[in-house]
Amino acid sequence: MTRSDEGWRPEPGVLERFLEAMPELRGPDVPLHHVERLEPLLDSADMGPADWVRIAQAIVERDHEFDGFVILHGTDTMVYTASALSFLLTGLRKPVVLTGSQLSLEHVRSDGREHIITSLIIAGTLPIPEVCIYFASRLLRGNRAQKIHNSDFVAFGSGNLEPLATVGVGIEVNHHLIRPEGLGLPDRVELVREPQVATLRVFPGIGRAVVEGSLGPHVEGLVLESYGAGTFPTRDPALLEPIAAATHRNPPTIVVNCSQCHGGVVRQDDYAGARRLTGAGVVSGHDMTPEAALTKLYCLLALGMPHVEVRRAMGDDLAGELDPHAADAEARNG
Repeated sequence: MTRSDEGWRPEPGVLERFLEAMPELRGPDVPLHHVERLEPLLDSADMGPADWVRIAQAIVERDHEFDGFVILHGTDTMVYTASALSFLLTGLRKPVVLTGSQLSLEHVRSDGREHIITSLIIAGTLPIPEVCIYFASRLLRGNRAQKIHNSDFVAFGSGNLEPLATVGVGIEVNHHLIRPEGLGLPDRVELVREPQVATLRVFPGIGRAVVEGSLGPHVEGLVLESYGAGTFPTRDPALLEPIAAATHRNPPTIVVNCSQCHGGVVRQDDYAGARRLTGAGVVSGHDMTPEAALTKLYCLLALGMPHVEVRRAMGDDLAGELDPHAADAEARNG
């Protein structure tokens, strides 16, 4: 980002100019690297599914040339891109590290310089075959991360999974958390359709019209952000009617229940308000973040998977986005 009369905005050439002025990038501890700009250059608020595919395909095409990849990305939608890439880059065998900064490289106190340097070292030297986010001395699994602050340097957190690595004088990797190396990337990443998915955050006083409006006939997937451990209001039985109708129509809308809380697990069989969601055909999101659930829904549907298989896959651990033990425990309790 660079400052303009219209406010901060991305401008081609700015990043390359700052990187060229950083002599530490040419130090012996920093891996050899090549910088490539994907067009168009975007504010992350403008990112969409087509851009996830654009990034994924760029990695697939260059996989044989590099030991790892660093993606410089705006912070606002970084967790959506990281989550989506984890589902699109199946068979990943190398690190893919997303990073950015709270202060532009133009700022004298920019956090971006250290983020870039450390991300290059992680991507080029460590056997971590995952899509990750590096920020504020912590390497987080991308599909477990959430943006938790818009001005603090510690901008990202991971409520249900400790960091994959922490960075201080050295880099301490939590090897027991690292997923095994995949079998290799596909030849091409391509979405065959553009499904309509949405999210609905439950709030006190929510009415049937709001629920019904979020489940229109063209909505194929909905992430329901419920309270606490997955609870939903039961005082007005009519609230559940549009949900049940949507999950039982043809084709059905896949409704996934995720908690509004930053940490913890959805337990749809603990409370009456959650059990009624199960009866209405709602799928538990277990300990997934809403961002991971939304991108997972979109990617699976967009890849052409039948709705019945997508519904089943939402409860499966595909890329480390949920804890299968927590999911199994919930299934046993049910």
